[in-house]
Amino acid sequence: MTDDTTLIDMCDALIHTRQHIGPKHLEAPGPDEAELDALFAAAAAAPDHHQLRPWRFLVLGEAARQRLSEVFVEALRQRDPQALPDQLEDARIKAFRGPVLIMAIVDLRADDPEVPAFERVFSLGCAVQNLLLAARARGFGSGLSSGRALHVPLMHQAFGLAEGEQPVCFISLGTPQRSRPIRPRPAVAEFVQRI
Repeated sequence: MTDDTTLIDMCDALIHTRQHIGPKHLEAPGPDEAELDALFAAAAAAPDHHQLRPWRFLVLGEAARQRLSEVFVEALRQRDPQALPDQLEDARIKAFRGPVLIMAIVDLRADDPEVPAFERVFSLGCAVQNLLLAARARGFGSGLSSGRALHVPLMHQAFGLAEGEQPVCFISLGTPQRSRPIRPRPAVAEFVQRI
């Protein structure tokens, strides 16, 4: 019983102390290759109806981050042709923040009427949460980021995404520069109804 109680307490602590830390507030060290493999193994434990594995992850190295910076700049130019040079530079440097950057991609291609698109996205969400909690257990901070640039055709081209694949978010991992208070969580009664 003591071992079970300790495990429950540890799980609760991981869940309740996990928080978003923006990429610009993460510094080296980030997870090494072995630690990343452990994080992805945790992601693989996500619920996966019919074992479709409707998601994948791209770990973006230096060359990939350079391509990403160009996509960010071009996406901003498309949205705002009058973007100023400092705005374009800010878009560019976002690709280089945080020691580890991962793109999470959902795969909506499989023709399986029993596993609709929303369930595949949900599976990716579970995989991402497993990864975040596994990172927290190892002492790393993490943050998710998204934005309109994820949806431009150039993003698909730059990273060889297939028709039917959609990048959903970026996951940044590293060591937090500073601690911050845990954000208030809603009370259970605010979002649970027992009927």
